[in-house]
Amino acid sequence: MTPYDPDNVFAKILRGDLPCHKVHEDADCLAFMDIMPRAPGHTLVIPKAPARTILDIVPASLTSLALAVQRVAKGVKAGMKADGLTIQQFNEPAGGQVVFHIHFHIIPRWNGQPLGPHASQMAPGDQLAAHAASIRAALG
Repeated sequence: MTPYDPDNVFAKILRGDLPCHKVHEDADCLAFMDIMPRAPGHTLVIPKAPARTILDIVPASLTSLALAVQRVAKGVKAGMKADGLTIQQFNEPAGGQVVFHIHFHIIPRWNGQPLGPHASQMAPGDQLAAHAASIRAALG
């Protein structure tokens, strides 16, 4: 198994070396806006504990991560006034993983609107900030 890289982009966000539009944070997890969203409000949820994939995350961290994904998903759906959600999690390059720190994608969906392409276009910062604010407000 490939070892965890402590210099991956999500590790840098966790250390504060890179900025993010934060949606939710607790002792174990961080949720923030995807800078290349497949739909408005596309949010990522990551554990604070280092883990490359679902295959190497410790069970306690996975439990905290799953609970955070559920909580944030409720906020994304309500805050973005979405008709539904797509929740994705990829493992290793063959599985579609691009950043090698386990993470879940929460993507709001609206009837009749297809998903945009993966990792294709950066969203404006003011748009990401507005979506993050809507989701945070829905989380309470």
